Amino acid sequence: MEIDPQKQREKMLNTPVPRLVTSLAIPTVISQMVTTIYNTADTYFVAQIGTSAAAAVGVVFSLMSLMQAWGMGLGMGANSLVSRKLGAEKNEEANLYASSAIAASFLGGCVILLLGMIFLKPLMRLLGSTETMLPFSMAYARIILMGAPFMCWAFTMNSILRSEGEAAFAMWGLCSGGILNMVLDPIFIFGLHMGIAGAALATVLSQLVSFSILLSVFVRGKSIVKLAPRWISHRPADYWLIITTGAPTFCRQGLASLASALMNIKAAPFGDAAVAAVTIANKIYLMVRNIILGIGQGMQPVIGYNFGAGERGRVRETFRFATLLGTVISIAAAVPLALNAAAVIAWFRADDSEVIAIGTRALYFVCSVLPFLAYSTYVNQTYQVMGYRVPATVLACCRQGICFIPLAFVLPRLLGLTGVEMLQPAADLASFIVAVPFQVHMYRVLLAPQGDKAKV
Repeated sequence: MEIDPQKQREKMLNTPVPRLVTSLAIPTVISQMVTTIYNTADTYFVAQIGTSAAAAVGVVFSLMSLMQAWGMGLGMGANSLVSRKLGAEKNEEANLYASSAIAASFLGGCVILLLGMIFLKPLMRLLGSTETMLPFSMAYARIILMGAPFMCWAFTMNSILRSEGEAAFAMWGLCSGGILNMVLDPIFIFGLHMGIAGAALATVLSQLVSFSILLSVFVRGKSIVKLAPRWISHRPADYWLIITTGAPTFCRQGLASLASALMNIKAAPFGDAAVAAVTIANKIYLMVRNIILGIGQGMQPVIGYNFGAGERGRVRETFRFATLLGTVISIAAAVPLALNAAAVIAWFRADDSEVIAIGTRALYFVCSVLPFLAYSTYVNQTYQVMGYRVPATVLACCRQGICFIPLAFVLPRLLGLTGVEMLQPAADLASFIVAVPFQVHMYRVLLAPQGDKAKV
């Protein structure tokens, strides 16, 4: 059944905020959890091959973060523009931004594929691969690159569907691929004796399934936004607006790739076990972080619609509710993870005591900062979806850029391996501190109760 744009707009503007955010967050959290679970499953199954293979997954994760940066950056740029245009009842402009972002996403994925294949070996070394990891990382990355155009495409389409408040459609696309990946991993790795290449093939095939399902939503006319060649813009200014609006996500995801590479480089002198351990600990951290991101993705279209309609009070209420919900969930996750840290790490590499020891300490540091995660994340996401590009980009650069990069050169030098273990948590704590004055300014100035309508 085709969605009525006017009814959807009324729903986004009038449904009680807790019920609306929760209804939109549930499918996005499920999507994020399934994505995280199948990424973690990849790490688990590959870890059974050996410590160097597990470490290689961490190396290639930097490359996958680059693909996500392009697809999600364009998607979130379009997400912000589309949700505000729909809130302001400018549906044709929403179609233009969505179709243009989709076209740019696929083109960028093709460029990543071409350049990645040409410079594969030096790229793997640049991302932190040691000589013992190199055969594994190259075998894994070569197949992952083949799926780059479709991975980028799927990330962008997912964001566009969420921008119009149709998180359930986006969930089915991601979850179907994620479940398939978990099924195919052991079949390809062990059943067909493909090793680490089997894990990569399972990931690419699963992403193709997700892409096909998401595309079918638009092809069958089940979305408010319409994708068609005639809506693809020929004006550079439109692409610049999409890119700059999505700049916080470009920076956030792009810096995630850089941070992952830096983490591997800083851990490598301590051996493959150190690289494997921090990779595993960060995958577990990512599970909780993705729940928080899922709630934020459910929050964003509500803020976009209401900000576009000038409803500042509902924007503030939405931010408060999402932050409270995300913080409670973070604390609820941190406590059992801290109490069972060694057992959680051992689930991945039970036969490697060094990996368990290093990973356990890293996980303790992670749990100590989890309660601060939701607040800093949602301050950033709120600025982005409201269209305040400069502060949103600054905030997005904090976690794995402005705060992370200096710490990456200071902490390992001062504290050795402990500095590597606490690197990302320390950057997250610093990001929380930076977010506080931005949130105060947002409430006092940008969302202050006034008679004037908020600027779209």
